[in-house]
Amino acid sequence: MIRHCVLLKFSPETSDQERESAIQGIRELPEHIPEIASYTVGFDADLRDDNFDLAVVGDFNSSEDYLIYASHPKHLEVISNLLAPFLENRSAVQYYL
Repeated sequence: MIRHCVLLKFSPETSDQERESAIQGIRELPEHIPEIASYTVGFDADLRDDNFDLAVVGDFNSSEDYLIYASHPKHLEVISNLLAPFLENRSAVQYYL
């Protein structure tokens, strides 16, 4: 099993609507990508000022399933249309469970 964790920091000028569209697009990915075994996404709870804004955690049964997800057209569409134009920073890691 592979766990994929992503932390996203939006640029300060990103509107609430743009943030909501981004999280909605991310939440819909499991409907399009059957290789996703488990998927959670959420905004930061604002307990600290230095945190990222949004976290995504996805589990995949194999590294091959993760790679299918990573290059899936719907995933790339969400990244290019709903995330990349509004991001200040991104950090990610994949590890074996």
